[in-house]
Amino acid sequence: MPLPLLPTSLVGSYAQPEWLIDRKKLAGRFPPRVRARELWRVAPEFLESAQNDATLLAIRDQELAGLDIITDGEIRRESYSNRFATALDGVDIDNPGVALDRSGHPNPVPRVTGKIARRHPVEVEDLRFLRAQTDRTIKITVPGPFTMSQQAQDDFYKDEEALALDYAAAVNEEIKDLFAAGADIVQIDEPYMQARAEKAKQYGIKVLNRALDGVTGTTAVHICFGYAAIIHARPEGYSFLPEFENSSVHQVSIETAQSNLDCAILGKLPQKTIILGVLDLSDMTVESPEMVANRIRRALRYVGPERIVIAPDCGLKYLPRDVAFGKMKSMVEGATLVRAELED
Repeated sequence: MPLPLLPTSLVGSYAQPEWLIDRKKLAGRFPPRVRARELWRVAPEFLESAQNDATLLAIRDQELAGLDIITDGEIRRESYSNRFATALDGVDIDNPGVALDRSGHPNPVPRVTGKIARRHPVEVEDLRFLRAQTDRTIKITVPGPFTMSQQAQDDFYKDEEALALDYAAAVNEEIKDLFAAGADIVQIDEPYMQARAEKAKQYGIKVLNRALDGVTGTTAVHICFGYAAIIHARPEGYSFLPEFENSSVHQVSIETAQSNLDCAILGKLPQKTIILGVLDLSDMTVESPEMVANRIRRALRYVGPERIVIAPDCGLKYLPRDVAFGKMKSMVEGATLVRAELED
């Protein structure tokens, strides 16, 4: 179906059910970079079936809230990045390394001991499940190569750019398979381009473009200040954002609500669609539709409505499910208010 003006979408993740994953343990640690099977409440032999059931619930919640673009909620993932990053050749996941998180704390990470390469498709079956469950536009997310290179201990390359480029080659293969399997939009998550902006300015766009080389479908990149449940301090603006204008990505996902971002910076991305974050995930209060509408209106001073997709600031993974659903619904209603104003 054709998308309306100001279509609505998640950035990627949705709240996982308490019966599926230990949400208290999940929230009490930094997002895992290596596997964290101890988080799942379901026995291994039943886990895939349980994840399918929970994914279906996430899809139905999005449809019920009225979203135009549907994701799988990343329900099968312990974090946005570790499921893909630990499925590659060249990493020793049984003997992890250590790297500093964006908060400056050490975290176990994949240890790179050989050439990074994709062994097999990682998310294609997830995408096929999503495609079979909804007739709406669908999006799936993959971790970004720059970010994965920053979330690893390199004992092989000794060259950060070369490591990131091989991660990009693996991501490129995955993205092409995801589009072949029916994806409408594929989003690359690159939060570390903001967290490590100086390195990103050296080679981040080169790496992103390598991940998109030869890709023909609609692509997006998500850059953020970190999960609000974990990273509490927000800068007033981005250290890395206008640079995406020189990339081959079509859409750029940013957060504006929690940071009260000065939307004037959106004028630096005149050729990109803006996935506009309008939900404050640090606040458990469900925004009113009018509050959401106001956050959309302030961006319209700098970006035409035909170049805006409405979304949360970041993933909803750490929110209680009732709060996540309420915020989604208000987001849709706020977009509807502004859409009606524009169409009058």
